[in-house]
Amino acid sequence: MITQLLSIIAPVFFGVVFGYVWARLDKPFDSEFVTSLVFNLGTPLLVFSTLTKLNTDPEAFKDLALVMVVALVSFYVISVIILKLARLNYQTYLSAVMIPNSGNVGLPLCFLAFGEPGLAFGIIVYTIVSLTQFTVGVAISSGTFSPRELYRNPLIYAVLAALLVMLTKYQLPDWIVSTTYIYGQFAIPLMLIMLGVSLAKLKITSLPRSFALSLVRFAMGLSVGLLVSNLFGLEGVVRGVVVLQCAMPAAVFNYALAMRYKNSPEEVAGLVVTSTLFAFVTLPFLLAFVLKL
Repeated sequence: MITQLLSIIAPVFFGVVFGYVWARLDKPFDSEFVTSLVFNLGTPLLVFSTLTKLNTDPEAFKDLALVMVVALVSFYVISVIILKLARLNYQTYLSAVMIPNSGNVGLPLCFLAFGEPGLAFGIIVYTIVSLTQFTVGVAISSGTFSPRELYRNPLIYAVLAALLVMLTKYQLPDWIVSTTYIYGQFAIPLMLIMLGVSLAKLKITSLPRSFALSLVRFAMGLSVGLLVSNLFGLEGVVRGVVVLQCAMPAAVFNYALAMRYKNSPEEVAGLVVTSTLFAFVTLPFLLAFVLKL
């Protein structure tokens, strides 16, 4: 078990620490370019390649998507109640507490813990969470809902293309398979390095509050992940992926939203950093737990 945990954790720590040290040494890193590259090219190709390569069942996609919708609604309700009791501003904290980092941290962990089947299920979870982030998350931070954010997200087109291939059982040409696979693979290591660079640039403010909300994010994520897994009768790899993804820390993208809409970005930065550090401390125990599910 220790060897297995090390093989999962080591690549994650390497990428994050490398990005952190690189940024602290003030080495050149164009965050805007790398983020755009991962978001517009790497991740969509990773999604398309993984879902089509493993011949993912469209029914499994639909069922898991429903599970995550229920989980995210639960996150929303619980987060609203806790923030109301704590008298904290919804626009500042709600999306950060509600939406887990299923991309930068979640996808690499799903792949390293459960292999390619875990990555396929992790991508389904990431797709639902990402679409929620770019619609509900943006609506919470901005105060208005804009469907254009959904249409402008390249991830949705990658998912629709993959679903079309899966439903028609079309045999993709080898050149498409190899191209999407090669260029999709850079997304995972770059996600980890990006996370490290982001953590190096963010500063913690209001440590007690950030730590308390980090505990909420982890406890709520783990509890809801287990609850929806039991409710829908999930087993094996898919159960482990759901619990793992739900328990992830606050997404770094929330800081970008807070900066864009001037919703106390320093407070959100503190929550992102604290919840991520807390996740790394608890990661060995969380992985040992989900691997036994």
